[in-house]
Amino acid sequence: MSEFLTALTQQTFLQSALLAGLLASVGCGVMGSFVVVKRIAFLAGGIAHSVLGGMGAALYFGFDPLLGALLAAISAALIIGWVRLNWQTQEDTLIGALWAIGMAAGILFISRTPGYATDLMSYLFGNILLVPERELWIMAGLDAGLLLIVVLFYRQFLAVAFDEEFARLRGVPVTFFYLLLLCLVAVTVVLLIQVVGLILVIALLTLPAAIASHYLHSLGHMMLLATLIGGLFTSGGLALSYTPDLPAGPTIILLAGAAYVASALLSHWLAARQARRGVAAIEKNPRSDVSTSNE
Repeated sequence: MSEFLTALTQQTFLQSALLAGLLASVGCGVMGSFVVVKRIAFLAGGIAHSVLGGMGAALYFGFDPLLGALLAAISAALIIGWVRLNWQTQEDTLIGALWAIGMAAGILFISRTPGYATDLMSYLFGNILLVPERELWIMAGLDAGLLLIVVLFYRQFLAVAFDEEFARLRGVPVTFFYLLLLCLVAVTVVLLIQVVGLILVIALLTLPAAIASHYLHSLGHMMLLATLIGGLFTSGGLALSYTPDLPAGPTIILLAGAAYVASALLSHWLAARQARRGVAAIEKNPRSDVSTSNE
């Protein structure tokens, strides 16, 4: 750890990597909470893997791969969202098809582009150590846009995430905000590509928020805690991978996965302990329980 901290003060690429991880954590903390609460991780996975097609096409035709990724992600989000709202019986099949088509098309485009092997590995598994300054500014701009939209329409998103029927009764345009929510998830996927790549993006999008959900039930508090946890995972994974020269992206995900398993076990133990205390209290003083129920 001391070796990493020393290098962090001296190496610009490590400082950029740390900043990229923190910027990605903002998106995964905010939008990951919606993904966990709404239970749309599979939809987010379909969006993430369809992105490779857009990146490959942009790279092949000489455009910025991030622009291709953003367009592909938003297009996939709108298609999946429309099908989910209007054609639910085919939802899983369509997501699987977009998942496979996006990956296959992206690999074909990248294979026809000189130097494809390095780029393909970077897109699939990320390379947080090689994030250029220009893309840091892009990530910061995407984060700012995400936060602005969520703050402006927080109540609408909250209603759509927890109860769509109730939201409709309250006059909320559910279709618009549901599709907007998926588009914001798509933007978050693009944010995370630089850090962990397409293969691992869903883990970083969901695990910090899932851990936060073990202890908090307020969506706003979940977002804050998930952002902090995501920052700890990206920073900790970067530090753990530095000295043994391990790939940073998979190290971050392994750290997040281990923390999630530990948190799940802990929350289960705490819940069981609380239940045993409740049973013991009832057995110790059953009359008070009966009188309370009668009242």
